[in-house]
Amino acid sequence: MLEHFNASVNVDADVAGLVQNWLPKLALAALLFLVFWLFSSLARRAIVAAGTKANVDTHVIRLMATSSRIVLLALGLITALGTLEVDVSALVTGLGLTGFALGFAIKDTISNILAGVLLLIYRPFQVGDNIEVKGMEGKVKSIDLRYTTLAQEEGHSLVPNSLLFTNPIHIGGNKAQE
Repeated sequence: MLEHFNASVNVDADVAGLVQNWLPKLALAALLFLVFWLFSSLARRAIVAAGTKANVDTHVIRLMATSSRIVLLALGLITALGTLEVDVSALVTGLGLTGFALGFAIKDTISNILAGVLLLIYRPFQVGDNIEVKGMEGKVKSIDLRYTTLAQEEGHSLVPNSLLFTNPIHIGGNKAQE
């Protein structure tokens, strides 16, 4: 009976020691993640405000704000896990390899999106302009992150933005102006 009592006292002491050891670490990790979460919210708001003030397209603003928030939250999570003495080197390596593989798998999509962002920022042509690129001609109906829609007599064409960004474009202007 005495051995059972000593065993339960040792378990209680071990639990108290674990709580005393891990509670400050958990509190610090939660605080660090909260700081990164707040910083990501502030960064998102700042990007939206700056993009709106600079008259940047809403698609570009939303993409940049969401990307910055995700990156900051991922850094916060990795920092919090490191505070808890979790070996994050394998996690960071895995994230790097995953990013590398995804980059190769969706390189055309990424290329179209980046070209779309640059087209929406620099605006070499506007909605309503008549353009010609690589034998495709039409009136610009919309410019999105991945495609630019050209209206033609027989319908419309979706032109990948990477094609518009890497090839010469003949801009004929708006038909109403001609």
